[in-house]
Amino acid sequence: MLEIIKSGGWLMLPILLCSVAVIAITIERLWTLNPAKIAPRPLLGEVWGWIKNNQLDAGKLKSMRDTSHLGRIFAAGLSNSKHGRDVMKDSIEEAASQVVHELERFLGALGTIAAVAPLIGLLGTVLGMIQVFTAIMVEGTGNAGVLAGGISQALVTTAAGLTVAIPAMMAHRYFQRRVDDLVVTMEQEAVKLVDVLHSERRIDMIAAK
Repeated sequence: MLEIIKSGGWLMLPILLCSVAVIAITIERLWTLNPAKIAPRPLLGEVWGWIKNNQLDAGKLKSMRDTSHLGRIFAAGLSNSKHGRDVMKDSIEEAASQVVHELERFLGALGTIAAVAPLIGLLGTVLGMIQVFTAIMVEGTGNAGVLAGGISQALVTTAAGLTVAIPAMMAHRYFQRRVDDLVVTMEQEAVKLVDVLHSERRIDMIAAK
């Protein structure tokens, strides 16, 4: 394996660095993008129980904000719920945009690696072929070792670039899809909270009249 890497020339170094980055980002995102941690399903029922029992206070809002991304969205909306439905929705949307930005962290890097790694391999191919033709011009076709070295560099860098790019592209698509699913889930939960909270308040106002 080491000999194959050496035969690829100096362009194997950035390709290897890209492969390390892909592995690190994949492990980090698998750990971070856990639906149970980001958007726990029981949270809405728990929050509604606090509201019904008048137990929602600053301490619970802080705990909710620190526990999960969905909790942060809920806390932003609940903190401004007394100012009306529109203000509450605006607060939720602002918090949600920050959450989505965090969920998409490093995904751009994965996409960039997926695009750049094959180009680095292609550059290695071009340099290898230049080496081959230069050797042919200088020494003719009799020096098989020089020709084989250039061809080896051309093939190895291309293969290495594709080997890094394919998993990077698959990981990027997979995590992007997971983020999209999480965003939809959080949006649905937030809409339920707004609808239920303000419907209940409207009923209370009608009853008071």
